[in-house]
Amino acid sequence: MAQHRSRPIAARGWCAAAVLAAFAAAGCGTSTTPGVPATGTTAPVTETPAVSADSAKGLCDLIGPQVDTWRGDGPTLGKTKFNATVHDWALRNNGVNIAVMRNRAVIDEVTTNTCPDVRQATMAALQISDLASGLAGF
Repeated sequence: MAQHRSRPIAARGWCAAAVLAAFAAAGCGTSTTPGVPATGTTAPVTETPAVSADSAKGLCDLIGPQVDTWRGDGPTLGKTKFNATVHDWALRNNGVNIAVMRNRAVIDEVTTNTCPDVRQATMAALQISDLASGLAGF
């Protein structure tokens, strides 16, 4: 009987890649016809979405412990893992994923107000000027 070794790091990497691929595929359309503009009024895209204080704390609690790992992984792999973490957080917090899709800068606003030290450490580890620029798939 063959022995199987657990490879949690590789599995997490594959899971993160699968999540990103799924989001990228979902955003691809095949239609060549232009969309019909909606009638009525809609909220402006630049409007800051609401994220509850509990959700904001949850994001900080997810990001904080991983910053050193991302620093060791380097900016490319670190950004991939950061993306997976933010996607996971957004999907767990009923509708926050829609808020982030409308305005990725909400991640910076939330972390600036809730955990500025974690935000700064994350930007340094991922070598980015703001957290929104490190997101893909939103």
